[in-house]
Amino acid sequence: MSNLTMGLGVLAILILITSLFYTIRVGKVASDRKSKMDSQLSEKVQAHPYIRNPVFLAYLIAGLAALAYIFYLAYTISW
Repeated sequence: MSNLTMGLGVLAILILITSLFYTIRVGKVASDRKSKMDSQLSEKVQAHPYIRNPVFLAYLIAGLAALAYIFYLAYTISW
């Protein structure tokens, strides 16, 4: 695998991890602020807040796609 490909792979993973932690932090700040305008969430969403959040699902899918691409490149590019 070339150095450029390896560097881009590492950079992509670092961006995914950083943005995941940033999203979690912003979510905690937003959940700490309780507004009177908010409606009650359903019990299913309250029981599984991370699984039902499309942002976390997008991070999960993007992370798996990035890892799959990195492994694909690692096995197809000749050294």
